[in-house]
Amino acid sequence: MENYFEILQKCSLFHGIIDENLTTMLNCFGANVVTYKKKETILAEGESPKYIGIVLSGKVQMIQIDYFGNRSIVATITSSELFGESFACANIKALPVNIIAAEDTKVMFIDCMRITQSCSNACIFHNQIIYNLMKGIATKNLMFHQKIEVTSKRTTREKLMTYLLLQAKKQNSNQFYISYDRQELADYLEVDRSGLSAEISKLKKEGILDSKKNLFILLKDTIS
Repeated sequence: MENYFEILQKCSLFHGIIDENLTTMLNCFGANVVTYKKKETILAEGESPKYIGIVLSGKVQMIQIDYFGNRSIVATITSSELFGESFACANIKALPVNIIAAEDTKVMFIDCMRITQSCSNACIFHNQIIYNLMKGIATKNLMFHQKIEVTSKRTTREKLMTYLLLQAKKQNSNQFYISYDRQELADYLEVDRSGLSAEISKLKKEGILDSKKNLFILLKDTIS
């Protein structure tokens, strides 16, 4: 497990935990590492979520598919980030989304119940980990609220510009990369890909933005 310490040190769940306690902690939590190929399902809708995942390498996407088969990207999780924590802590019986590997990915799973319930060893790091977990869930809820802010807009143009302006603010620059290709961006915004491409072309012609693949440059901040 020591091979993953550098990544785990960047994970919010282990904030404030010194290296000397990591090995003991991972054993206590029943940590297990699994490798997935691109597009392989990590957790399927309907499964009972019991574990928290930590991305050690690669990229994971949380996908929701409606009754008609329309695909929406709920969230993208990258190296050192958590997924599944809200579902596992809520102790729900069936996962409402699919979680897939967006590229070749390595994931560490830890048992949520071993975190939330003190073990017989009375490990000194439990309180810190529980605090980190609750803080992480609160942060994730804010991220989901941001997703609603974007997708609640009426038009493709408004959804796109709201998303891009949020990314510009997050990265503190009018020039930034996004983590989605065109199809993934359409799935995240919950719009048709051809309509999205047409809107990007229109915004370029109007001098509002420029883009090349997943690089965007905002020239104006209007969403009208």
